[in-house]
Amino acid sequence: MAKSKNHTNHNQNRKDHRNGIKRPKKFRHESRRGVCQKFLRNQKYALKGNLSTENQVSRANERSQKRLALRTKFAELKSKKAATKKA
Repeated sequence: MAKSKNHTNHNQNRKDHRNGIKRPKKFRHESRRGVCQKFLRNQKYALKGNLSTENQVSRANERSQKRLALRTKFAELKSKKAATKKA
């Protein structure tokens, strides 16, 4: 006698969800294997132009100090303007 049933998907969905369907893990640094050589060469030179972490931090601190100085300067000007209007 021949087999009557060739395929079934019964209970597979439930089994899949028992442990949860998880997304594939994202790694911090993906492999560059198989990536376009032209792109890799360009990326190498682009990364060379980046600043080191210490330089980035020092630049950020300088910018925040400048912003703070400007804020105080504008606050003083605003208060002077308000004082002249009242008088």
